[in-house]
Amino acid sequence: MVDGTLPIELRDRPLRYLFLDFNSYFAAVEQQQKPELRGRPVGVAPVDSDATSLIAASREAKRLGIKCGTSVAEARRLCPEIVVVKASPPMYKAYHERIQEVVSNVLPIEDVHSIDEISFRLLGTERTPEVAREIAVRMKDVLEREIGPYVTCSIGIAPNVFLAKMGTELHKPDGLVILRAEDLPHRLHGLKLTDFTGINKRMQVRLNSALIFTAEQLCAASKQDLLHAFGSIVGEKWWYMLRGYDLGPERHSRKSLGHSHVLPPELRTDSGAREVMLRLLQKASARLRSEDLWTSGMVVAVSCPKRPWWTNVKLPPTQDTLTMNAAFFDAWESRDFVLPKKVGVTFYDLHKPEHVTPSLFDENYDRALLNRAVDRVNQKFGKNKIYLAAVHRAKDTAEEKIAFNKTWLFDEGKGDNAWVDTFRGHPNQ
Repeated sequence: MVDGTLPIELRDRPLRYLFLDFNSYFAAVEQQQKPELRGRPVGVAPVDSDATSLIAASREAKRLGIKCGTSVAEARRLCPEIVVVKASPPMYKAYHERIQEVVSNVLPIEDVHSIDEISFRLLGTERTPEVAREIAVRMKDVLEREIGPYVTCSIGIAPNVFLAKMGTELHKPDGLVILRAEDLPHRLHGLKLTDFTGINKRMQVRLNSALIFTAEQLCAASKQDLLHAFGSIVGEKWWYMLRGYDLGPERHSRKSLGHSHVLPPELRTDSGAREVMLRLLQKASARLRSEDLWTSGMVVAVSCPKRPWWTNVKLPPTQDTLTMNAAFFDAWESRDFVLPKKVGVTFYDLHKPEHVTPSLFDENYDRALLNRAVDRVNQKFGKNKIYLAAVHRAKDTAEEKIAFNKTWLFDEGKGDNAWVDTFRGHPNQ
């Protein structure tokens, strides 16, 4: 009988996935690329300011209690000698692409989950613990040789992607953990609830209210208990995943698209916030068009220490920057924020063009063609060759960032996000 036709509880649970999770990725790339940072506590920040928080910390910094999310001011208090560097997204992307080339020579990539996470499917004899371990060791060796010794990874091998990812949490940094079916779920008992992918502090509170306080209690809970604790069918999925059953990949369509930006000190005014918001609208709408999406709504927000402000704006289905700007100006009249620090725009209710029926009397479609012409000019001749006059002072703000759940950078024009280098941190170069 074919395994796929069996009830799920009766299916085999061999090793199916190898998961690669890079350690302190942004900080490790900085150390690999810049020899003067090696062996020193390093923090990576999105902007050059004590008011922001770190997006990565090196091993040396983590040993001193500094981690992702620590404010730059607090990091400097904990470790006066810490080196805080401004993030270089194009460099992280270049390393990411080179890493994919290198590891795919060892095993074909199954999925790229984020800038620092890649998974691989194991087949045939690769599923035996001995061969799987050999593959993992070979992958570490080739990364050290081709990328460099400072960009290390933890590897988890397990019957499903979820547990392979959890395996990387059991031994950091530079670990290698194999979770076999017979090891489950007791090998997970030493973790904290928030160590599990998908359990944040809010979900932890929800689990606590269902009398689940430890990983051991989570693993021992019945399907019904987990259905109740999670409040949906997700709980039953967790019961199967914790025991090594492979439920297959989950694919999610894009639900929103947006950008945010911490205002530089000279633009922390009403007019400065307005100009940067228009800049974000220009950038986000160009990205919307590049992905061939239309939006029917946007949220604009201003973050402040005292009185933040946000509003939800309904739109006709559009890709047009001018339409968005007009709707933004109307909404801006209701603002009541004090001392703006950060602005953001998010488009939601996204649709592909085949699902949009524009009105015969609507300018949006013609304007979308105009916007695409502007996009093509910028792509051919360079970023901001054509832009709205209202964003002149802020046109060089809001550089593209790369979050951990992102693997690419949006190029607004020719030469944008370019990083020309030859991995000079490589020991053989």
